[in-house]
Amino acid sequence: MQRAKEGDKVALSQLVNTYSERIYNLALRILRNHEDAEDVLQETFLTVVEKLHTFDGRSGFFTWIYRIATNASLMRLRKKKVIFHKLNDETDFQESIESRVFIDWSQDPSLNIYDKEVKQKIDQAINSLSDIYRSVFILRDIEGLSIKETSEILNITQENVKIRLRRARQFLRDFLSEYFQERMHTKND
Repeated sequence: MQRAKEGDKVALSQLVNTYSERIYNLALRILRNHEDAEDVLQETFLTVVEKLHTFDGRSGFFTWIYRIATNASLMRLRKKKVIFHKLNDETDFQESIESRVFIDWSQDPSLNIYDKEVKQKIDQAINSLSDIYRSVFILRDIEGLSIKETSEILNITQENVKIRLRRARQFLRDFLSEYFQERMHTKND
C-alpha cells in the first residue's frame, strides 16, 4: 500500500489484482448489471489512483476502497432513478412487527435455493430494497462484513447499521413469505 502511495506502479497493480474481484462482485450485487459493475470497478480504481495520497490509514485500506466502491454503486443507482418499495417508519414498524405471522418456508424440502424461480424472487426482493437498506444488507449478509466494517464503509453509526439491517431483513421476510405462501398453496392444490 505504501509503495503504491509513493507511485510504484507494480504495487498499484498488485492492489488492483487483490481487490478487483471483490469490488466487482460488490457492485454487481448492488447494481444487478454486469456493465454497471464493470463501470463501478473502473471508477473505484480511478478514484483510488486519484485519491491514494489522501489515504491516512485511520481505517483499513479494505474499508476505504469498499467505501469508494459502495458510494460509486449507490450513486449509479440514484442516477437510474430506480423505484423502491418504501419501508414503514420506525413507529409503524415497531407496532406491526409483533402482529405479523411468518411462513416458515425454509422447512419445505421441495424448495431448492438453486431453483431458478426462487432465485429470481430473492433477487427481486433484494432489488426492491431502497439503496440505504440494500447496501447494509449486501455488506452484512451477503459480503459477510462485520457491523463495525459496514458502519465504517457506509459512514454511519453501528446502531444505524443494526436498524437498517433489521428493517431490510423484515422487508425481505415479508416479501418472500407472501411468495412462498402462494407457492405452498399452489403445490398443495
